[in-house]
Amino acid sequence: MSMVSQPDGRPEEPPDTTTGAVTTQPNDTGADTGSGRVSAHGPAHGSGDATAPASDTRHRLTALQGLAALSLDAMASVAYGPESIVLVLAAAGGYGLGFTLPVTLAIAALLAVLVASYRQVIAAYPNGGGSYAVAKAHLGRRTALVAAASLLLDYVLNVAVSVTAGVAALTSAFPALYDDRTGICLAVLVIITGINLRGIVDSAKAFLLPTAVFIGAILTMIVAGLFRDAPASTVTADGHTSVLAHNATAVGALLLLKAFASGCSALTGVEAVANAVPSFRAPAAKRAQRTEVALGALLGVMLIGLSVLIGRFHLQPVEGVTVLAQLADASLGHNGAFYVVQFATMVLLALAANTSFGGLPVLMGLLARDNYLPHVFGLKADRQVHRHGVLALAAVAAALLVFSGGDVNTLVPLFAIGVFVGFTLCQIGMVRHWRLDRSPRWRGKALLNGFGALLTGVSAIVVTATKFTEGAWLIVIALPLLVLVFEAVHRAYARIGERLGLGRVPEPPHRAPSLVIVPVSHLSRLTCEALNAAVSLGDEVVAVTVTYGAPEDRPAAEALRRDWELWNPGVELLELPSGTRSLGRPIAAYVTGLTARHPTTRVTVLIPEAEPAHLWQRLLQNQRGAVVARAVRRDTDAVICRLRFRLEQQGARS
Repeated sequence: MSMVSQPDGRPEEPPDTTTGAVTTQPNDTGADTGSGRVSAHGPAHGSGDATAPASDTRHRLTALQGLAALSLDAMASVAYGPESIVLVLAAAGGYGLGFTLPVTLAIAALLAVLVASYRQVIAAYPNGGGSYAVAKAHLGRRTALVAAASLLLDYVLNVAVSVTAGVAALTSAFPALYDDRTGICLAVLVIITGINLRGIVDSAKAFLLPTAVFIGAILTMIVAGLFRDAPASTVTADGHTSVLAHNATAVGALLLLKAFASGCSALTGVEAVANAVPSFRAPAAKRAQRTEVALGALLGVMLIGLSVLIGRFHLQPVEGVTVLAQLADASLGHNGAFYVVQFATMVLLALAANTSFGGLPVLMGLLARDNYLPHVFGLKADRQVHRHGVLALAAVAAALLVFSGGDVNTLVPLFAIGVFVGFTLCQIGMVRHWRLDRSPRWRGKALLNGFGALLTGVSAIVVTATKFTEGAWLIVIALPLLVLVFEAVHRAYARIGERLGLGRVPEPPHRAPSLVIVPVSHLSRLTCEALNAAVSLGDEVVAVTVTYGAPEDRPAAEALRRDWELWNPGVELLELPSGTRSLGRPIAAYVTGLTARHPTTRVTVLIPEAEPAHLWQRLLQNQRGAVVARAVRRDTDAVICRLRFRLEQQGARS
């Protein structure tokens, strides 16, 4: 075993990223190098990366970069959040549209509550995880898994919805591309994935300019619209059918509640910063808090500003034209500025998927640390990127894109339900946090979080109920299924930990007789290097070769026997006859027999392999070593040692 004890019985726990933990950074091959930690868990409070090496600083986010990397989902939601409100209120006719601003103000109030809450979450849980971390600390393990599952589903759906929405905007401008939308969606996904594999900082730098252009365009449009008494242009909406209801319904509490719940889709992505706190530079918590406040302020200003313009221009939703396009037309006129807004919106909608790539891999790393996901998701590459989490997210999102055919309407009914569940659980958990913490003014903070939990909980119920028949039932089924998967992985790791005796002091090491078996097929420098290594490792060495009874194979076997006697290396050559063309099974059977006859002897199978000078030369190898290793691993408990002989060098290395 690589360590004397393992905290909480966690087998092969991936390196921790918490403050105060001394870790051994895993290599970038995906292999688990074990834990070199002194402490398995950092403190509950702190920056989250105070001990980060200076070389890692450039791979972590500043506050401005965090805004570009983690806020695109929330920023892009201004393209469809106000429209969602208007489309619901349109059922009450023109009178109903008059409630657009009050509903938006209620959403902005909830946004303020969420931002204030997540600032506290960032301070209290600087190691990331957001809703999962809060629920785990205060609401129990099962509730925490529900929060994690809801966030996981929301992040995956966000990638698919964002990419399809961006491509839908593209195909609206260029209808000839409509039939190729699935391929375009996958191409956009590949580009975003490739950028994120280079690290979250590189993705932030790449998306900083589009984010700035979008924010500048929207704010300019709002300011320009506020100085107008009438629309500058209505060309975009001319000739399109209004979706305003002719048989208008009354404006009741249910309609307003439905409009509020639909508009809350603009709040997706608010939690991403709290989930990815370890990705920020030190002091990580303070930078993340500044990013969260900046995100909330910009999003709130844009939502309220757009709603004011909707009322100012008495805008009516029409078929085939977005509300944002009508507002840009009315505020800026049908000119170059109008197309800048449309193009910036299209780009940002497609890039909004980057929020998931910044938040979900960190969450998956935390779940892996707690043994609810495979530990491979806890490994980091050199650029501080959870590579396996990024690739897993891309693979699932690609499957959704293919399933939906690149149609955003197929995915939207599934969207935003998970994030409301996460919001609600986080708020409830923070109420309990304040009750236990009892810091100054804790009652006011608990009341604020409780009010937020009530609003987001009602929104979750309303959204689920209104979209249930449109596909939301899939989320209702998927949430408990994901929790069951987490539990199954946790039980599997518990069994592994019990079998390995993790957390218990093992017996003192003792020396046992050792026998090294070297499979050979011919004489060469590779054979010589293998025997040199074998006699250095074991008390006894046996070379084995598999022989076949076919007439065409006999000359080779006789030649090897003759050359071995002539060479006389002092190591016995044992022939293992095989009635079939199998290579690995005879060796595995011989090892099994040796183990049965000498149960106290440590048997090692040393497999010599040539390491080619160039990658393409691997195609020329016969893979005999891999075949033998697979058979021995499957059928025996012998130690397998694969010796690499580098062809471009004079000597061999293992």
